[in-house]
Amino acid sequence: MIIEDYFQQIETLVTDALIVHSSNLTYDKRSTHIGFIRGSLYFVDGSLLHLREFVNVQFDVERYMYVYQYQGPDGKRVFRYDNTPHFPGLPTFPHHKHESSESGVVPASLPDLEEVLHEIQSFIKPLTP
Repeated sequence: MIIEDYFQQIETLVTDALIVHSSNLTYDKRSTHIGFIRGSLYFVDGSLLHLREFVNVQFDVERYMYVYQYQGPDGKRVFRYDNTPHFPGLPTFPHHKHESSESGVVPASLPDLEEVLHEIQSFIKPLTP
């Protein structure tokens, strides 16, 4: 796969997600297979997801760095996934999840954006007509 194909997959995923109201993602091609994505997704309930991915897609999707931080409509963090290597005692090191502004850090496997959007769906209340 080339990086433009991956960028298109992300764009399609975001466009097709009914919970996404708008987005401001930027795609930075670093080489044929390496790229950087950053920006925010704004959801129908006023919540938002800040995301960053630094990826290599030559053989598989390898995320060198990622952050998915979801904030509720009140601006408080609901959860954050990242692979910053600052919790070496976790069994999933360096992957981990900050569960809320008040909670600690828990082990977590490497998510992808589709999984994160699915998790966010569970926090968004259905809109009533």
